[in-house]
Amino acid sequence: MSAISCRNLCKTFRQGEEVITGLDHVNLDIEGGSFVCLSGPSGSGKTTLLNAMGGLDTPDEGEITVGEYRVDRLSKGELADMRLRSIGFVFQSYNLIPVLSARENVEFVMQVQGLPAPERRSRAEQVLAEVGLSGLEERLPGDMSGGQQQRVAVARAIANQPALVLADEPTANLDTRTAAQLMDLFVALNRERGITFVIATHDVRVMGYARRLVSMRDGLIVADEQQESHSMEV
Repeated sequence: MSAISCRNLCKTFRQGEEVITGLDHVNLDIEGGSFVCLSGPSGSGKTTLLNAMGGLDTPDEGEITVGEYRVDRLSKGELADMRLRSIGFVFQSYNLIPVLSARENVEFVMQVQGLPAPERRSRAEQVLAEVGLSGLEERLPGDMSGGQQQRVAVARAIANQPALVLADEPTANLDTRTAAQLMDLFVALNRERGITFVIATHDVRVMGYARRLVSMRDGLIVADEQQESHSMEV
């Protein structure tokens, strides 16, 4: 069963008088439990496609189905609910709330969901331990390294137990060793929890982790290959 199905997706942007093609009749199916990288240079359309999958951007044409949701037909409120309950997001800029501790950042999504405080705390501490941050639960983002902050972001992304995690250039601000640790964590979560991962990246080292590599250029899918994944060299 497909976790994500994209049909004939089109998206353009205006830059002054110029019209930029973000997606050009893109068709793509991603099976549940997959580990996929969307690759390509800046402007290739990979982030636009990732954002469309997550309901963060609306295509001009086409259909997107994520799990049970027909994304292109949802209202803003329904999109927000889908993202809250079904998708975890990891961004290159971490997007943590600076005045909240690591635990409170992870709890935030669950608080919005309406989970009771004891359950939020217990689950937050559990996922922080899972990503290797035991003992740092009360630390503020500003007192953590970039790799630690990204691990908090991952913990927040998986705290609501999503079937799908979308990651946009998650290693962009990390050194090679920390990036390798993050990717190893993604692989472990994929294997142990069965979470579907779709990662947009132009980092060839990250691409090596993917079992499926979808290459994009000028809003088009130009290659779609299965590959044997391997770890990042450090």
